[in-house]
Amino acid sequence: MRIHLYNIHGLIRGSTLEIGRDADNGGQTVYVVELARALSAHDKVEHVHVFTRRIEDPELDPVYAQEIETLGPKLSIHRIFCGGRRYLLKEKLWPHLEEFASNAIAHIKELGILPDWIHSHYADAGFVAARVSQYLNVPFAHTGHSLGRQKLAALLRSGFPREEVMRRYSFPARFEAEENTLGQAEFVVTSTSQEISTYEPYENFDRGIFQPLPPGIDFDRFYPYFEDELDTPHSGVEQKEALFRLKESLKRFYLHPEKPFILAIARADKRKNIHGLIHAYGTDPELQAVANLAIFAGVREDIQTMPDGERETLTEILLLMDKYNLYGKLAIPKKTGNKIEIPALYRLCALQKGVYVNVSLQENFGLTVLEAGASGLPVVVTNAGGPPEILQHCRHGYAVDPLDNAAIQGAIKRILYSRELWEELSSNGLRLVRERYSWGAHVDRYLELIDENLNLSLGVGVKRANRRQYPARLRSAQAIVAADIDNTLICPERGNPGLELLKEKLASRPERVAFALATGRNLELVREAIEEFGLPEPDFCVASVGTRVVYDLASGEEDTGWRAFIGGYRWHPERIELALAAVPWLRRQGEEAQSPLKLSYFCEMGDFDLERLKEALGRDFYHLTLAYSHGRFLDILPRRASKGRAIRYVAKKLGVPFRRVLTFGDSGNDADMLLPPLSGTVVGNYSPELERLKGMKGVRFAEGAAAAGVWEGIEKSGLAW
Repeated sequence: MRIHLYNIHGLIRGSTLEIGRDADNGGQTVYVVELARALSAHDKVEHVHVFTRRIEDPELDPVYAQEIETLGPKLSIHRIFCGGRRYLLKEKLWPHLEEFASNAIAHIKELGILPDWIHSHYADAGFVAARVSQYLNVPFAHTGHSLGRQKLAALLRSGFPREEVMRRYSFPARFEAEENTLGQAEFVVTSTSQEISTYEPYENFDRGIFQPLPPGIDFDRFYPYFEDELDTPHSGVEQKEALFRLKESLKRFYLHPEKPFILAIARADKRKNIHGLIHAYGTDPELQAVANLAIFAGVREDIQTMPDGERETLTEILLLMDKYNLYGKLAIPKKTGNKIEIPALYRLCALQKGVYVNVSLQENFGLTVLEAGASGLPVVVTNAGGPPEILQHCRHGYAVDPLDNAAIQGAIKRILYSRELWEELSSNGLRLVRERYSWGAHVDRYLELIDENLNLSLGVGVKRANRRQYPARLRSAQAIVAADIDNTLICPERGNPGLELLKEKLASRPERVAFALATGRNLELVREAIEEFGLPEPDFCVASVGTRVVYDLASGEEDTGWRAFIGGYRWHPERIELALAAVPWLRRQGEEAQSPLKLSYFCEMGDFDLERLKEALGRDFYHLTLAYSHGRFLDILPRRASKGRAIRYVAKKLGVPFRRVLTFGDSGNDADMLLPPLSGTVVGNYSPELERLKGMKGVRFAEGAAAAGVWEGIEKSGLAW
């Protein structure tokens, strides 16, 4: 099968991940890349495509600007532009995820890499995967990695002001994405059974199907500390050089480098509770006497230029070092290390009979706990989240309350003081991590879950009912026929010329041709027209003069990307209504004609005065679209809204060339959808305001009226039927 993995934020490349560069480059990126490699090695998998953000930033490796990076015969990274070209932290990406989804769909169609299965990682990827899944009608699974509500609670417990964290971390958008993903994903992968409970605060918890499936460890990288001295296949020149570099680096910090050291590897993030570990160490002279402390907290050049959260955390660490006078006892290197150096850190710590400590305020899983165990290094870990479940299976350390100084101190000293206990915990980790946590076992079970879902067996497939789907024609569309309704498809005053023939032709159209309605009507009136005149069900509908794009008329679910795009740009309807109340020849239409993104008025042809409207609206005039039609209807829309722009938006999302989008209309509010680059046809019974389009290159005028003119335009277009 062909599998797509989505990991939107951070920096992903085929070699030497930049772990610790910032808060977005940590265990999650390692997880996704290692999962992708393990999946691509399986016989059942044809290809794995990893989708991430494409970045052109002079401060970063040029590989991040490469659209496709091939990692192997069955594995590739696909990078998609959104939100500009510079690197952005995940909190800044939320306004741009619709763009990512649209561009990803176009990329998939262009390359012909339709997946059998999709898997999203983190809330932003869940947002994107839900939309891609809906469009392609391909099921998706999700892994949260961390949860917004959990993170908010931890930050508030730490004393952060609610308003500040809600703004900084974009929690409202994240909560909504997490709720929707829970409702639409076929299943949610958790690393532990305990992790399932972290989803309970969500309204859609009862709709979620959860599959505990722990990640694996790359045992070629994380191997027993004593193998470096035995010249095994794992240990080579690079590994030994990394050990030497790290040992020399730490010597520069310590007065007594021969002591065991307490190792912490974590992002510079308040939730990782690095300050709590320093408090525990700094307030215990006995602990300082028997061991040094080494904290690897990401990559830093100039703390002043780092993002707010990381700058605050690192500043606090340095201030605590000074407060407790830990010079000569505490090492804080400026770089975490590369793919070879991070495993070497665990081995070096184990060689000196040290302890790995992770006292994060919350840890969904705790991949570093496994990495330490696989290296033979005992651990002291947080009891908040997944690590206690790991220790139940592997028995290579102790779980403690991350806010209890005495508990942290006691657990570390218990291990350091007893060589016999140290050896027992080390041996347990080496043996039991390998028995339980391998990527091979993970992938075997994961593919079983996919098979169960795709075959609708064992009840898993019931989730399909929760996933809204695009009509089948949209997924294979190579051309679009889009027509206005009133006086274009239907014209009762003339007896609806050509309507029955056109309906028959549309009903038998090729699968690759999508049919759309583009109308000034609202959705309720669209449904009425379809029922009254027996019009074909559209594959999508552009309603309310281009302010709504809807793929399912029954549910009325609209394209939220389009809505956000047009409504978020200088649209002030209350101010506009107030200004136009002073124009005597405008009469506001009834409430049924109004919508949040459209104001509609009556205005007789002889009264229409564009200069007077400019005067009344002032500067707002230049941020609006005015659509005047049939000599009496004036629609006022956001600047970005129109039928033509909406149709082009959908065509781009579907990957349909504009020249293969045939549009049909009869009045002024159809004008922009009849112009190039679309292939427009004006039906024979057109309104006078379209006279100006005559002779314009790329615009046809049909002889036939209404539906007869539509079929005439289709025939003359050369579109194979």
